[in-house]
Amino acid sequence: MITESIREKYTVVIGLEVHAQLLTKSKIFNSDESEYGGAPNTHVGVITLAHPGTLPRLNRLAIEQAIKMGLACHSEISRFQIFDRKNYFYPDLPKGYQITQDRTPICKGGYVSIKTKEGKRIDIALNRIHLEEDAGKSIHLENELDTLVDFNRAGVGLIEIVTEPVIRTSEDAATLLAEIRKLVRYLDVCDGNMEEGSLRCDANVSVMLCEAKEFGKKVEVKNMNSFRHVQRAIDHEVERQIELIEKGEPVISETRTFNINDGKTYAMRTKEELNDYRYFPDPDLSPVVISNELLGRIKSMMPTLPQALVDKFVSHYQLTEYDALLLTEAKEMAAFFEALCALNTLHKENANWLMGPVKSFLNENNIDIAAFPVSADKLSELISLVHKKQLSYSIAVQRIFPLLAASPQLDILSHAKELNLLQVNNDDFIINIIGAVIIDFPEKVEEYQNGKKGIITMFMGEVMKRSKGKADPKAANELLVKKLNEIVIR
Repeated sequence: MITESIREKYTVVIGLEVHAQLLTKSKIFNSDESEYGGAPNTHVGVITLAHPGTLPRLNRLAIEQAIKMGLACHSEISRFQIFDRKNYFYPDLPKGYQITQDRTPICKGGYVSIKTKEGKRIDIALNRIHLEEDAGKSIHLENELDTLVDFNRAGVGLIEIVTEPVIRTSEDAATLLAEIRKLVRYLDVCDGNMEEGSLRCDANVSVMLCEAKEFGKKVEVKNMNSFRHVQRAIDHEVERQIELIEKGEPVISETRTFNINDGKTYAMRTKEELNDYRYFPDPDLSPVVISNELLGRIKSMMPTLPQALVDKFVSHYQLTEYDALLLTEAKEMAAFFEALCALNTLHKENANWLMGPVKSFLNENNIDIAAFPVSADKLSELISLVHKKQLSYSIAVQRIFPLLAASPQLDILSHAKELNLLQVNNDDFIINIIGAVIIDFPEKVEEYQNGKKGIITMFMGEVMKRSKGKADPKAANELLVKKLNEIVIR
């Protein structure tokens, strides 16, 4: 382990390459299915398998989705584009080359804003976003000599989001990846399912002495599919490179893989010499020209993006930034919150219910808000009954909410009346319960008299238990304190 004093001598330089599979029904250059999860080699046809004489045809939706991502990232949209052949051989690339964009990426420059762990908002500069096709998947089974190849993924459309080397910490790198996933999901250009490989990340990492003018040797860590893995891989790689330099040993420019079990990176292949991919324009694909009409139409289709929603939730609904960030993690949750706010003015209560009981229900049932069985109308009704003190919060959460989730059309008020669950605001009812509790716990009353004021929570627990949750907690607390103080006075 390197010491903090040694670590402070170095500047870390990180750039990310994020691959996002596009949400198109077919592949980017043919009509084969692009859906994840089919049996191996079932989403393949003659073009995917590179049969002689077959010709690619560009998927228009892929172009539109890439433009949406570029607009969200403040990029310049290239109005004239060509596709290139990137020549290299892998067993999971049937043609022996990949169709990509080299000299004319669809989106140039731009940035993605993130919030650092110190709470500062910074812009991470992008170099480009370009379109390309994915490769297939090689499968190396343990203790097997043969490698199996699944071509289902070959030809699936991708956008590759390439940052400039401006990231300085592993935390910021992981935060950027999370922000990119949020963006592609808001835009409906990628499902962002990292466990399925539809969003993957390569990290380019180097270190240099703080006073140095040139970057150190770059190491690329390939194909990470979780925020935590990205952060762990970068942390290990930074420490490994610093240790090498401190020992006077060279850092080799190479491609490495990250082992999630031991948290270390391992060499795959060296990159001492620039690969000669022999890029040249694909002669089978015509140039793409983006018209003013198409660009204008895509701009008009752009949804409200996460940061704009955060600003709205803070300014319009008076939420804290923390609450606003949680509610905008998924666009479906943000939409549900706004649907509630259109039905009532209980903005903070709406947020608390979504981040509390609703989120717990979603986690317990392993579903997202899109599959939540309760409508905004019904949840708003329940929240309003609690606000009006017709139901206590605990009764609403513990008794009514589970019933509502099981029977979404439940008549909440009638059911609460049938079960005798409506909250009682009658002072006499509450005072009688308080009197009985005080009689039953004389020693606790004495402790309260001797200054142990925190014991009030025990008394309140007893009062709420004996009232079966029907006592108004605020009224009960006020009456309890008053009664206990009267005993102290005597």
